[in-house]
Amino acid sequence: MAIPKILLYYVFTPLADPDAIRLWQRDLCESLNLRGRILVSKDGINGTVGGELNAVKRYLRKTREYPAFKNMDVKWSEGTSLDDAGRSLDFPKLSVKVRDEIVSFGAPGELEVNESGVVGGGSHLSPEQVNRLVAERGDDVVFFDGRNAFEAEIGRFKNAVVPDVDNTREFVDVLDSGAYDHLRGKPVVTYCTGGIRCEVLSSLMQSRGFNEVYQLDGGIVRYGEQFGDDGLWEGSLYVFDKRMKLEFSDHAAVIGACAVCGTSTSDMQNCADVACRTQLVVCAEHAASDPLCSVHAPHSS
Repeated sequence: MAIPKILLYYVFTPLADPDAIRLWQRDLCESLNLRGRILVSKDGINGTVGGELNAVKRYLRKTREYPAFKNMDVKWSEGTSLDDAGRSLDFPKLSVKVRDEIVSFGAPGELEVNESGVVGGGSHLSPEQVNRLVAERGDDVVFFDGRNAFEAEIGRFKNAVVPDVDNTREFVDVLDSGAYDHLRGKPVVTYCTGGIRCEVLSSLMQSRGFNEVYQLDGGIVRYGEQFGDDGLWEGSLYVFDKRMKLEFSDHAAVIGACAVCGTSTSDMQNCADVACRTQLVVCAEHAASDPLCSVHAPHSS
């Protein structure tokens, strides 16, 4: 029986010829019937690919044979289904591109990368170390969400600070505005889906005078794998594919509210207007009513 799997991965490492990496990765994925999104830059690679389990395993093995990628951070999750050719139905196609940044903060000139990863980023904390930090320092610890604000509407860490940003590029302006300068003397734990956004965000915060910055190693995915819904995480995890969300147990909290009626829900859908990229929290009753992009639930913090 074919088993659908999805692989989320990244590594920051200097790459001399990103376009050659792009061509190799495209050909490798096509040969294995994989779909997904891969970004390559001079600073590394970031991807999410899905397909049949053995094909994804072979992809990972072949990619890690390249010396610069041998230590890349990976997470596995369940795919929903495959077509008759074994291609993932969680992704519409395969996209492999070269970009200035593998995560788009709009600040490529600020990022410094060497063979060990991002230079000047926050200290990595495992899920256990995060729990220990909170146990030792209590409410002094600040969880800082490194995702788009709408993602936090269905799931976030308890009492997290959620900046009101619609995309990752807005973080630089938010930090430079001084809105969070009052956190500079506190222990700040940045977190995001798989960890990559916080590699950059934590370095941006460090360079702006936040003197005790951490990043959750492996992101929400790794925390959920370890503690499910019995730790400090609350709700569902938004993901950028047709699954829309992941839950870590059968007792995940429902913290979202329908943008139309306010009913508790963790379901999300794209705005009905094809020109609009807004994601909305919408209950099952109103999911079929095509809510307009002018309808928004307030960002929670």
